[in-house]
Amino acid sequence: MKRETKHYIQQEDYLECQMCPHYCRILDGKFGLCRGRKNEDGKLWATNYGETTSVALDPIEKKPLYHFFPGTQILSIACNSCNMRCPFCQNWEISQGEVKTEYIAPEILVKIFKDHPSIGIAYTYTEPLMWFEYIIDVGSLIHDAGGKNVLVTNGLINEVPLSEIIPLIDAMNIDLKTMNPDVYKKILKGDLDTVKKTIELAHENCHIEITNLIVTGINDKTSEIDQLIDYVASINRNIPLHFSRYYPNYKYTKPPTPVKTIEYAYEKARTKLNYVYIGNLPAEDGSHTMCPKCGNMLIERLHFRALIKGLEGNLCRKCGEQIPVITEAATRQVD
Repeated sequence: MKRETKHYIQQEDYLECQMCPHYCRILDGKFGLCRGRKNEDGKLWATNYGETTSVALDPIEKKPLYHFFPGTQILSIACNSCNMRCPFCQNWEISQGEVKTEYIAPEILVKIFKDHPSIGIAYTYTEPLMWFEYIIDVGSLIHDAGGKNVLVTNGLINEVPLSEIIPLIDAMNIDLKTMNPDVYKKILKGDLDTVKKTIELAHENCHIEITNLIVTGINDKTSEIDQLIDYVASINRNIPLHFSRYYPNYKYTKPPTPVKTIEYAYEKARTKLNYVYIGNLPAEDGSHTMCPKCGNMLIERLHFRALIKGLEGNLCRKCGEQIPVITEAATRQVD
């Protein structure tokens, strides 16, 4: 199955894709860097449309999203495409190479969603924004069926297509990989300014959380960690920030992130942000959601299990502080 893409420009002997800042110049019969767009007979086709590598029912906390319907499950699916080349990619088998896929039509995906105890669909594992056409078609159907649409993304998308897809998205976890533009460009094959723009636009339009994988020798300097914390705080100190520990994977073999580095990031971020979490590392204190005003335990977590303990809707049960968390109880109150 394939679908003609919308965002490209016809040139004399190639097509220029407009989806992301790579602006791939694609000759006839060739693919763009993401491997999901192909020039065939003068048109640019999304050859990955609906082609799915993985389908799973995950805890929402696994995305990670800690402030979006905590304690629920979400149907998670992935395409076989990515527009970055992180040498430490944790899902490189399905993001960086060709694997077997199965086509799932939008209507069939909605049926699968309805048949499972899920709050919606998480487009995740690889880079969902390279599934742009598919998500546009599926997103409204999922909303009509009462579900939510979630993106777990690197944020590398141009502003025009982003503005088209955001109205369909209820929550995003965006990877902010580094504050060093040269590392983004030369090592990760991305663009820092584009990712920052995605974060800022998404924050204005849907629920967002940010993940920073701290990688040994790439983005683990304290000065860079400080810069990232300051950036997130400059947007909104209530944005949940997840620090995740790196382990050797794919083409990158440096040792795992020192625990002390993760602890530094966590403690420093808590001086400027209200909700900071630790991932890929057993750390009880870095998993729970606490009231920033009175310290009351709001959501207790163990691994990917969440128990709402101190919330009344989205208010702290002890002091009444309004907490930026979307829960089923709070949604019922609004309805």
